[in-house]
Amino acid sequence: MYDVVILTDYRYENPKETNWYIQQVLTEDQLLQEELEKKGLKICKKDWNSTNFNWRNTKHAIFRSTWDYFDKFNDFFSWLEKNKSKTNFINSYELIKWNIDKIYLKELSKKGINIAPTIFIKKNEKINLELLFNQTRWNDVVVKPAISGAARHTYRINKKNYINYNNLFNKLILNEDFLFQEFLENILTAGEISLILIGGKYTHAVRKIAKKGDFRVQDDHGGTVEIHRSTKDEILFAENCIKLCPKKASYARVDIIYDNHGEISLSELELIEPELWFRNNNKAATLLADEIFKLF
Repeated sequence: MYDVVILTDYRYENPKETNWYIQQVLTEDQLLQEELEKKGLKICKKDWNSTNFNWRNTKHAIFRSTWDYFDKFNDFFSWLEKNKSKTNFINSYELIKWNIDKIYLKELSKKGINIAPTIFIKKNEKINLELLFNQTRWNDVVVKPAISGAARHTYRINKKNYINYNNLFNKLILNEDFLFQEFLENILTAGEISLILIGGKYTHAVRKIAKKGDFRVQDDHGGTVEIHRSTKDEILFAENCIKLCPKKASYARVDIIYDNHGEISLSELELIEPELWFRNNNKAATLLADEIFKLF
């Protein structure tokens, strides 16, 4: 019986070879494992999709580097439903179900959280890019799935080139819900700021900057990451977002971008498996271990 299983995916459970990217993933998980073990807890690291593990054999399972789940959504949803009664998920099952669909942005917007101007498109909705551009009068947009990760099917489209994306867009919305968002120019110059919160309280932050000629800030798309010193307004904004979640979040990452009016806006609220950059602030791993230990 384990006290906590740190959930990963098959690439990071026991890799035979490493590179800079894999090593930083391993380091992040190891930092948390060491802090939990200091509390006398029995810990292991396991691929969430493992076929040879009985999930009743762990009291808690915390989502960390499960970064293949957005390529296996159907399998992941089935796994969640099958195992939610066998172990205690961190963050909770209810919070994961709420956070996995970006419709939560609409809910938070109604509660006063600033987001990029967005149209939420339902699967099979009778709409096309021409109608959307005419309806909004936006010149530059980002289109992305409501359920996604790692910039899957995320495209920057403008009034001059949208015809090149018509067939793709029409095909995509047959299968899943999408977001049509006004492009926020600040992403190109100031990047996206990620604030990490443990137990609802701010610990540290990073700024993610896309490579030249791109708008995707993820490092696996060539983006770079630097330490960021958050302002009081940024911290207050992030903590307010977390307070509006339907359940308490043991850990969270609040991604923000300054919008086209210079105001802080919520890009995404990451409550499932966000990178938390413990390697920039080891104390945050200690604080998360403290939060988990409270559950025993």
